[in-house]
Amino acid sequence: MRKIEALTLIQIMERFSDEATARNYLEKLRWPNGAACPKCGCAEIYKLTPKPDSKRPCRKGLYACKYCRKQFTVTVGTIMEDSHIPLNKWLVGIFLMCSSKKGISAHQLHRMLKMTYRSAWFMCHRIRYAMSDQSMREKMFGVIEVDETYVGGKVRKGSYLREEEATGKRPAWSKYKMPVVTLVQRDGKARSFHMKRVTENNIREILKQHVDENSAIVTDEAKVYEKLSEDFASHESVNHGAGEYSRRGNVTTNTVEGYFSLLKRGIIGSFHHVSEKHLHRYLSEFDFRYNARKLNDGSRTELAVLGIEGKRLKYRD
Repeated sequence: MRKIEALTLIQIMERFSDEATARNYLEKLRWPNGAACPKCGCAEIYKLTPKPDSKRPCRKGLYACKYCRKQFTVTVGTIMEDSHIPLNKWLVGIFLMCSSKKGISAHQLHRMLKMTYRSAWFMCHRIRYAMSDQSMREKMFGVIEVDETYVGGKVRKGSYLREEEATGKRPAWSKYKMPVVTLVQRDGKARSFHMKRVTENNIREILKQHVDENSAIVTDEAKVYEKLSEDFASHESVNHGAGEYSRRGNVTTNTVEGYFSLLKRGIIGSFHHVSEKHLHRYLSEFDFRYNARKLNDGSRTELAVLGIEGKRLKYRD
């Protein structure tokens, strides 16, 4: 991917001050070798322009394919298809989500971009869909830190189960919060998964699917990780309960804990509440920013824009 300058918010709003410049930018980014039909892939296309004496309006940026005769624009086959939000607002929204380390709420975009909250909320989810890594075909390799956390609101006293109130025991977080399991490759990428329950079988299934068997796994002392040495080259753990957070041989889960700190601060500080139905999309957003952490804001935005193709998310979905 080619590098672009580290644009600031003022620069990106000046550069894409109208929809025409935003459309030209998207066309050059999506079709670097010239426009191609998203329906059949044919490169023999032509641009449609209204005749001087025609009373029928013609959409701006409209193309037609010589082979299948279908008409299309640069947004067809992307998360922006059939959207009435101007393209320059789309690009500003993508930039804000890519440059905000702990995320930006739909309410904030609704106020900044002067659109309805419903439109801002749906736009955010479509951008998160563009940020998601759909394939995940390549397995992670090397030293892989694995840990789980629970996200959600605080447990109030009135929500304790009667048995737990009677015994004075701490309630199980899985009953009141949403479990998230994250795999982080040292100096590499992160992959996060929302799970109904964190069990030994669930953990081993995810690790076998996403981690190479010759990798070294590092976890904490939780029982669900005890048998991982049977499936991978090695398994080391640190005992957080005994105050151990690292030891010789670079055995630590500080990297994945650092990822969780960004995730939780974003949910608590920016979003305040995340529903279980949409949690996986928020995880895609935080994974994307973490995996592109070494890029500047402009390059990270361009990477997100490149992910819009071939993805369509309707409101009913």
